[in-house]
Amino acid sequence: MSDTTIVRNGSTPAAAGSADYFTETVRIENPFAQIPPATLRGAVVHFSPGARTAWHTHPLGQTLVVTQGLGWFQREGGPVETIRPGDTVVIAADERHWHGATATTGMSHIALQEALNGEVVTWMEQVSDEHYLAGPTS
Repeated sequence: MSDTTIVRNGSTPAAAGSADYFTETVRIENPFAQIPPATLRGAVVHFSPGARTAWHTHPLGQTLVVTQGLGWFQREGGPVETIRPGDTVVIAADERHWHGATATTGMSHIALQEALNGEVVTWMEQVSDEHYLAGPTS
């Protein structure tokens, strides 16, 4: 018998993003179950306009696939960049970054990351409104 599982669309409940790690309204769906020995974890994350993550890192990196709307992404020391549906953002291990919707348009993405010793993310401080609202430079 196979251990293959089909997770049907809408069959896993969505949860609100914690105010400790997100600003504004964020909804997180978790249809990607970690199946040992695999270490891959993932979520579908929906950001309302103005919503974003806090600064954070991932011990083995992260891949974002934008599915809807418009978003902003920034790695520490780099410019704020606009991300669009179909864009894939590959974030290096331990690279400090944040991402979310633009100030006026919501954004959804699939977020994939692997666990290292059971950990997938280290959260840091919130992105200030002043920093966020400066937006992209180009």
